[in-house]
Amino acid sequence: MFFAKDNQPNEILVELSNAIRAINSHYALIIERKESDLMVVNLNLASSSNLEEKINLLIKKNQVEGEIDQLKLNNLNDVSKVRYLKGLQIIKILYEKVLSLDHHFASVRTFNEISKIANPNQYPEYDKLKEVLANKKDKKHAFELTSLLGTNTIASVIQTFTNMVSSNLSKEEKEMEMTKVECILDFTLRMQNDLNTIYFETAFLQTSNEKIKQDIEVLFKEYTKPIGYSATLENCRTNDDWEDITQKMEDYLIKMKTATATSQYKMQVNLDFPIDRLLQFISQYNNFIDQGAKFYEKFSIILNSYENEKQCDSKLPVEYKKLKADINVAIEKFNVAYKPVEINGTKMKEILYGLNEFEKTE
Repeated sequence: MFFAKDNQPNEILVELSNAIRAINSHYALIIERKESDLMVVNLNLASSSNLEEKINLLIKKNQVEGEIDQLKLNNLNDVSKVRYLKGLQIIKILYEKVLSLDHHFASVRTFNEISKIANPNQYPEYDKLKEVLANKKDKKHAFELTSLLGTNTIASVIQTFTNMVSSNLSKEEKEMEMTKVECILDFTLRMQNDLNTIYFETAFLQTSNEKIKQDIEVLFKEYTKPIGYSATLENCRTNDDWEDITQKMEDYLIKMKTATATSQYKMQVNLDFPIDRLLQFISQYNNFIDQGAKFYEKFSIILNSYENEKQCDSKLPVEYKKLKADINVAIEKFNVAYKPVEINGTKMKEILYGLNEFEKTE
């Protein structure tokens, strides 16, 4: 089955290069023999003085020239077929990667955990301190925050310190209570902006990935439209409908062989144009993966920048350590699982035109 092997895009490109080389070499050998036959016919035609022989040689010449033209057309069709189907394989693989990224962004802990680790109000130790201060507060000078300000980190910390100063606790008790939450307050106040940066930039990456997903679905629609396939990429994937596309491609090539010159040219253009769109999408995908890798490397630097991590290690939230581990896994995925497709000048020519740099040039 054509789509049974789940290769990576770069492996597909190597297969494409080898297939194009094999196809062109196969036809080049046959065409070379036909051109040798044609040369013999032309030599005999030039030296013959017999009218009947000349007529037969002209018929033979026309026949051989027609065979050469047909072989060149078959060569073009076979290259078009392998380029088209290999391109479709790349679309399939990249779609799986985009869906995997979509799942990654939807489940990454930053969306669920950032508010917990960036706000002291989420920590039981801090709640305990506020409870102690509430019981020991000086009712004359103490004040309560509104429900809105109560969730604000800065306002909450200011209130806590104010209540601490005006409380009935002794100096020793105040120092003891503060020791219990010093790491939590230090961590959240130092890291809150950085953690929010990770949250919003991850949200940006998720939105960008959604745009990539929409673009590859549009690409698939335009890619398969010329051969008469109308199902969406999502439906094709769900129904494992890749073999039907291959059959429609075969039918399209058969029609193209029997079409008139103008219609044939138009059908060839309709087949080649989506390949150019695929290359544009690959460039877009590569840029997104490069950008994502840089974002996550930046997140790693941010998360490792907390200067009192060693001192406060036992007090830091589990979610923080899990987030650091998630970021490291994401960096690995961007560098390995989602890595950019290697499209250099030679591979670009092969995909666009079916040319191989090792072939002879006229």
